[in-house]
Amino acid sequence: VPEDEADKLLLASWGLPKAVLEKYHSLGVVRMFEWQAECLMLGQVLEGKNLVYSAPTSAGKTLVAELLILKRVLETRKKALLILPFVSVAKEKKCYLQ
Repeated sequence: VPEDEADKLLLASWGLPKAVLEKYHSLGVVRMFEWQAECLMLGQVLEGKNLVYSAPTSAGKTLVAELLILKRVLETRKKALLILPFVSVAKEKKCYLQ
């Protein structure tokens, strides 16, 4: 992340509603890793273009997907489909995203 865009590491810089930010903050998520912010700033990803990224387990891939989904749903007022690999993860995300 370029030095002049270091504020992009803060979740508060992405225009998310206060309730969403408070939820992330309650879970201890205030900042992103540089690679996560870089993913969000690539090309026209925030406008709905495709993004393919890879990272190890527990590296933070889900946060990137959640932020992209949340921003698109809130901006376009359309539904989104989030596909998860396990029932336990799906139940966890269902409670979390409600």
